[in-house]
Amino acid sequence: MIRFFCCKRLAAVAAAVGLSVFIVTGALAASEINASSGGVAIEGTDPVAYFREGKALKGSASFTHSWKGATWRFQNKDNRDAFAAAPEKYEPQFGGYCAWAVSQGYTAPIDPEAWTIHDGKLYLNYSKGVRANWSQDIPGNIAKAGKNWPKVLDQ
Repeated sequence: MIRFFCCKRLAAVAAAVGLSVFIVTGALAASEINASSGGVAIEGTDPVAYFREGKALKGSASFTHSWKGATWRFQNKDNRDAFAAAPEKYEPQFGGYCAWAVSQGYTAPIDPEAWTIHDGKLYLNYSKGVRANWSQDIPGNIAKAGKNWPKVLDQ
Protein backbone atom coordinates (compact mmCIF):
# COMPACT_ATOMS: atom_id res chain seq x y z
CA MET A 1 0.00 0.00 0.00
CA ILE A 2 2.76 2.45 0.92
CA ARG A 3 4.80 1.49 -2.15
CA PHE A 4 1.72 1.92 -4.40
CA PHE A 5 0.95 5.32 -2.86
CA CYS A 6 4.54 6.52 -3.34
CA CYS A 7 4.67 5.34 -6.96
CA LYS A 8 1.25 6.83 -7.72
CA ARG A 9 2.29 10.15 -6.20
CA LEU A 10 5.60 10.12 -8.09
CA ALA A 11 3.77 9.49 -11.35
CA ALA A 12 1.36 12.36 -10.64
CA VAL A 13 4.21 14.76 -9.85
CA ALA A 14 6.13 13.69 -12.95
CA ALA A 15 3.05 14.13 -15.12
CA ALA A 16 2.52 17.61 -13.68
CA VAL A 17 6.01 18.65 -14.78
CA GLY A 18 5.79 16.88 -18.13
CA LEU A 19 8.13 13.96 -17.42
CA SER A 20 7.68 10.33 -18.31
CA VAL A 21 7.86 7.81 -15.51
CA PHE A 22 8.41 4.12 -15.98
CA ILE A 23 7.58 2.02 -12.94
CA VAL A 24 9.07 -1.44 -12.97
CA THR A 25 8.02 -3.76 -10.19
CA GLY A 26 10.41 -6.47 -9.13
CA ALA A 27 13.13 -5.47 -11.58
CA LEU A 28 15.60 -4.48 -8.89
CA ALA A 29 16.04 -6.29 -5.62
CA ALA A 30 16.29 -4.17 -2.49
CA SER A 31 19.64 -4.07 -0.71
CA GLU A 32 20.06 -6.20 2.41
CA ILE A 33 20.47 -2.97 4.41
CA ASN A 34 18.12 0.01 4.17
CA ALA A 35 20.64 2.56 2.92
CA SER A 36 20.42 5.84 1.00
CA SER A 37 21.69 6.20 -2.53
CA GLY A 38 24.99 7.23 -0.92
CA GLY A 39 25.11 3.95 0.97
CA VAL A 40 24.39 5.41 4.42
CA ALA A 41 22.42 2.99 6.59
CA ILE A 42 19.14 3.89 8.30
CA GLU A 43 19.20 7.53 7.24
CA GLY A 44 22.45 8.18 9.11
CA THR A 45 20.93 7.41 12.49
CA ASP A 46 23.24 5.93 15.13
CA PRO A 47 21.91 2.40 15.87
CA VAL A 48 23.80 2.17 19.16
CA ALA A 49 22.17 5.38 20.46
CA TYR A 50 18.76 3.67 20.53
CA PHE A 51 20.15 1.29 23.14
CA ARG A 52 22.45 3.63 25.05
CA GLU A 53 20.55 6.93 24.89
CA GLY A 54 17.02 5.63 24.43
CA LYS A 55 16.39 7.85 21.41
CA ALA A 56 17.13 8.33 17.74
CA LEU A 57 20.27 10.42 17.24
CA LYS A 58 21.89 11.39 13.97
CA GLY A 59 25.31 9.92 13.49
CA SER A 60 28.32 11.90 12.31
CA ALA A 61 30.32 11.46 9.12
CA SER A 62 33.34 11.61 11.44
CA PHE A 63 32.42 8.31 13.11
CA THR A 64 31.57 5.61 10.60
CA HIS A 65 31.86 1.87 10.14
CA SER A 66 31.32 -0.16 6.97
CA TRP A 67 29.27 -3.31 7.43
CA LYS A 68 27.10 -5.40 5.11
CA GLY A 69 27.82 -3.06 2.21
CA ALA A 70 26.57 0.07 3.98
CA THR A 71 28.13 2.94 5.89
CA TRP A 72 26.85 3.23 9.44
CA ARG A 73 27.16 6.55 11.27
CA PHE A 74 27.57 7.12 14.99
CA GLN A 75 27.43 9.95 17.50
CA ASN A 76 30.85 9.20 18.89
CA LYS A 77 33.85 6.84 18.86
CA ASP A 78 32.48 4.70 21.72
CA ASN A 79 29.26 3.93 19.84
CA ARG A 80 31.18 3.21 16.64
CA ASP A 81 33.55 0.87 18.43
CA ALA A 82 30.69 -0.92 20.20
CA PHE A 83 28.95 -1.52 16.87
CA ALA A 84 32.17 -2.64 15.16
CA ALA A 85 32.78 -5.17 17.95
CA ALA A 86 29.25 -6.64 17.85
CA PRO A 87 27.12 -5.32 14.97
CA GLU A 88 24.52 -8.08 15.39
CA LYS A 89 23.80 -6.73 18.88
CA TYR A 90 22.90 -3.26 17.60
CA GLU A 91 21.74 -3.67 14.00
CA PRO A 92 18.08 -3.01 13.34
CA GLN A 93 16.16 -6.13 12.43
CA PHE A 94 15.08 -6.81 8.85
CA GLY A 95 17.90 -4.73 7.43
CA GLY A 96 16.57 -1.52 8.96
CA TYR A 97 13.47 -1.53 6.74
CA CYS A 98 10.06 -0.94 8.26
CA ALA A 99 9.43 -4.05 10.36
CA TRP A 100 5.65 -3.73 9.92
CA ALA A 101 6.02 -3.63 6.14
CA VAL A 102 8.22 -6.73 6.20
CA SER A 103 5.57 -8.48 8.31
CA GLN A 104 3.07 -7.61 5.56
CA GLY A 105 5.33 -8.91 2.78
CA TYR A 106 7.14 -5.84 1.38
CA THR A 107 9.84 -3.31 2.27
CA ALA A 108 9.29 0.33 3.13
CA PRO A 109 11.48 3.22 4.30
CA ILE A 110 11.60 4.29 7.92
CA ASP A 111 11.18 7.27 10.18
CA PRO A 112 14.14 6.98 12.58
CA GLU A 113 11.86 8.37 15.32
CA ALA A 114 9.47 5.40 14.95
CA TRP A 115 11.31 2.62 16.72
CA THR A 116 10.96 -0.12 19.31
CA ILE A 117 13.41 -2.26 21.23
CA HIS A 118 11.82 -5.63 21.96
CA ASP A 119 13.69 -8.49 23.63
CA GLY A 120 16.96 -6.62 23.10
CA LYS A 121 16.47 -6.11 19.36
CA LEU A 122 15.86 -2.88 17.44
CA TYR A 123 12.86 -2.57 15.11
CA LEU A 124 12.22 0.47 12.93
CA ASN A 125 8.94 1.55 11.35
CA TYR A 126 7.72 3.76 8.51
CA SER A 127 5.98 6.19 10.89
CA LYS A 128 4.75 6.47 14.46
CA GLY A 129 1.27 5.52 13.22
CA VAL A 130 2.62 2.35 11.64
CA ARG A 131 4.55 1.69 14.86
CA ALA A 132 1.21 1.76 16.71
CA ASN A 133 -0.05 -1.01 14.41
CA TRP A 134 3.22 -2.93 14.88
CA SER A 135 2.95 -2.60 18.66
CA GLN A 136 -0.47 -4.28 18.83
CA ASP A 137 1.17 -7.70 18.38
CA ILE A 138 4.95 -7.39 18.35
CA PRO A 139 5.70 -11.14 18.78
CA GLY A 140 3.19 -12.08 16.08
CA ASN A 141 4.49 -9.40 13.72
CA ILE A 142 8.09 -10.50 14.33
CA ALA A 143 7.11 -14.07 13.46
CA LYS A 144 5.38 -12.95 10.25
CA ALA A 145 8.29 -10.70 9.29
CA GLY A 146 10.73 -13.52 9.98
CA LYS A 147 8.86 -15.74 7.51
CA ASN A 148 8.97 -13.00 4.88
CA TRP A 149 12.62 -12.04 5.40
CA PRO A 150 14.71 -11.94 3.21
CA LYS A 151 12.31 -12.95 0.40
CA VAL A 152 10.84 -9.42 0.42
CA LEU A 153 14.16 -8.08 -0.89
CA ASP A 154 13.50 -9.75 -4.25
CA GLN A 155 10.11 -8.09 -4.78
